[in-house]
Amino acid sequence: MSDTYLQLDKLTLAYGDTVAVKDLDLSIRKGELVALLGPSGCGKTTTMRSIAGLLNPASGRITLDGADITRVSANKRNVGLVFQSYALFPHLTVYENVAFGLRLKGVSGQDLDSKVTAGIKSVGLASFAARKPGELSGGQQQRVALARSMVMEPKVLLLDEPLSNLDARLRLEMRAELQRVQKETGVTMIFVTHDQIEALALADRIVVMLNGGIEQIGTPEEIYNKPVSAFVADFVGFENVFALENGKLATSNSLVELSAPVPQAARGLAWRPRMVILGSGPFQGTVRGTSFAGNVREYLLDTPLGPIKAEVDAGEPSHAIGSALSFDLPLAAAAPLSRYR
Repeated sequence: MSDTYLQLDKLTLAYGDTVAVKDLDLSIRKGELVALLGPSGCGKTTTMRSIAGLLNPASGRITLDGADITRVSANKRNVGLVFQSYALFPHLTVYENVAFGLRLKGVSGQDLDSKVTAGIKSVGLASFAARKPGELSGGQQQRVALARSMVMEPKVLLLDEPLSNLDARLRLEMRAELQRVQKETGVTMIFVTHDQIEALALADRIVVMLNGGIEQIGTPEEIYNKPVSAFVADFVGFENVFALENGKLATSNSLVELSAPVPQAARGLAWRPRMVILGSGPFQGTVRGTSFAGNVREYLLDTPLGPIKAEVDAGEPSHAIGSALSFDLPLAAAAPLSRYR
């Protein structure tokens, strides 16, 4: 990538004898908003800690804006970090929390005041400068933590599960706030999350991680519509995932013929629940569970293929538990997987 701003080369990270990330390569452009997405233990937070300078690599290299920072101390990297817990000083006002890092750098007087005032204003808290963290909502505290990092003018801003402590409504508001601040300032931003919806909604690119490595990198649209592996497919909502053997679906009991040839390079096929056609088709199943979810009704079927999850419009006639149903897995709707394991 010719316009690389942050580069991780063959990065291996370990805690003692336990390797958490191995030979990781990642290129990030200036001004990008990138999500490190994956389940607990996949290596995403460890990777972020190494970029911040909180964990020294066992091997490999980190370069930022053309400079090798692999062994540069955390306080000299010009990398901002917003913790999941916000880490605000409870006895200081919003103004003083935002000013804290600048004061440590020797900024004072009018320069300090203008930077702090602009930072607080940028996150929509101009009228809250005199309040203390205990007088703020969770979303407002998150904004203070964001402003505190942004006023330091970091080359890269790292956010560790930034929205996990917020309720659903505040998460939506903070997604919009993070996008606005990032686009207005142009800061390169990397955030760690286990929430695929959050990553899809916020990121320019998503790095899906598993077992200390990268499973897939792509735009939200690419990750959502074109997963390359069974893990990624399942992680982004393709809940009916099958391996392929000799062009047939591999189930726990047998190989099942499909109605049309599958892509030659495919090692698996995946369908979202809404892609399953209920009421007609070559396969048979029995309703094991059903649930109403607003505008849709969800079904779990026991079938010779294994469990199948289906989703239909809530206005369609419902099927009781125990009902026998035919169904289809249309090949045209399936996502072909280049890797099954």
